[in-house]
Amino acid sequence: MTVVPVLELRGATRTHGTGEHAVHALRGVDLVVLPGELVAVMGASGSGKSTLLTLAGGLDAATSGEVLVEGVPLSGLDAGGLAQLRRRAVGYVFQDLNLLPALTAVENVALPLELDGVRARDARVLALRALEEVELGSEARRFPDQLSGGQQQRVAIARALVGVRRLVLADEPTGALDSVTGETVLELLRSRVDAGAGGVLVTHEARHAAWADRVVFLRDGVVVDETGAAPAPSFEAAR
Repeated sequence: MTVVPVLELRGATRTHGTGEHAVHALRGVDLVVLPGELVAVMGASGSGKSTLLTLAGGLDAATSGEVLVEGVPLSGLDAGGLAQLRRRAVGYVFQDLNLLPALTAVENVALPLELDGVRARDARVLALRALEEVELGSEARRFPDQLSGGQQQRVAIARALVGVRRLVLADEPTGALDSVTGETVLELLRSRVDAGAGGVLVTHEARHAAWADRVVFLRDGVVVDETGAAPAPSFEAAR
């Protein structure tokens, strides 16, 4: 039986601008992420890590090549189809969090479920459960500006993991967390992947990449190396 990748990039390229001012963020990247697999992406600043995630999550479109989520080419989806895909199948932990300041923690986490038609009461139950998993159940009624940076990041992670997400994309998800809480977050990500989701983790720390099944190294928008995760070599070594 053929296993359909959760995520597949086929020669994905992303270019900003044209002519001599063109910036090539990604250059013909191929990547396959299977169900139950966590792939870490490492590289220097500006190597294309975050661009790869935005293409994978349908937040930006490839200039050429193709991006598929569970076998569906994203280029064939309109704005409504992409929004539905993100609500139902993709969990995204943004580097800048993107929490809505007018909503409480539990409302932020429940929002994607409610937008997808889940009853408010059921969405709240699932959201509270997700907050408890990141040890924030007691802060559910607080607004983002009443939470510390680390707490806000955990709310964002709970929102990315709530419900059934087949693809989890995490852009430096432990950046504002202490080491103990960061390990808890990585355990959650790993457990979701072990349950059958596919995951992509952008990180600059080898100890975090060690949670992954594979590590892909980017430089100047190109995959320059790929290796098992334990131990994960530094990006400088890959250069």
